[in-house]
Amino acid sequence: MTDDLKQKVQTKCREMEVPLFGIADVCRWEDSLLNPDMPEAFYPRSIWPEAQSVLVIGLPVHLPVLETSPSIWYREEYRTINSLLDQYTYRLAEFLNGQGHPSVSVPRDGYGHVSLLVKNPVAFFSHRHAAYLAGLGNFGVNNMLLTPQFGPRVRFGAVLTTAALPADPVMEGQLCTRCMECVTQCPVQALNEYDYPDGLTEKVTCAGYSQTLGKHYRAPCGVCIKVCPVGEDRMRYHREDPGIYHNRAGAEKYHRAWEHVRRYGVK
Repeated sequence: MTDDLKQKVQTKCREMEVPLFGIADVCRWEDSLLNPDMPEAFYPRSIWPEAQSVLVIGLPVHLPVLETSPSIWYREEYRTINSLLDQYTYRLAEFLNGQGHPSVSVPRDGYGHVSLLVKNPVAFFSHRHAAYLAGLGNFGVNNMLLTPQFGPRVRFGAVLTTAALPADPVMEGQLCTRCMECVTQCPVQALNEYDYPDGLTEKVTCAGYSQTLGKHYRAPCGVCIKVCPVGEDRMRYHREDPGIYHNRAGAEKYHRAWEHVRRYGVK
């Protein structure tokens, strides 16, 4: 029965053109090997005690748009993806409710404004960790969830459900190449060279920079996910060499295009 329900949810995702979908058992949050540092207050059962499974979906950020960041183009696509995530997870929760399994969607961010992250840089639920525990990828040096399909250029949303659905296996093998592009290219040096969970983003610094960009309608930053070489999308867009972002020689046409976009629609 639960296998059949999982197939129905997968079909629903395909109908909504959602490319990434995974399921995690809530017990995985309690496994110290899989989730070594997260406080118990952030576990799904701490947030909704009836939860048995967590459904995670992912929508990609289109690389050519991201390449213009910080820009109004990337800002608008980011907002569009967030809106879709909220709509799709709500629809999936309602679908499961209709199947007799009480379910709720989790907002894709969980904070009111980036200025609040400067004071308390944590949301009440981590979609990145949920995506990892649902088998969609693993963490890179930039502390983002890397996926085989899109590297870190993905936004995630989640549904908590009472349905005990078959969980997907946690991904084995490290996707991060440790090229350190994210570390060296970060405009505010908020990253270090250590692997997750030892190397953590200086969240206050990162959030403060996003707040500054937001005043000029350029947020979010996106540099650390732009320069990451991981992801099949790089081949789709013929961007196998991320060196073009800091080396103009031989890539003048791209730099001219990015600079053009950055001049308009912002302060």
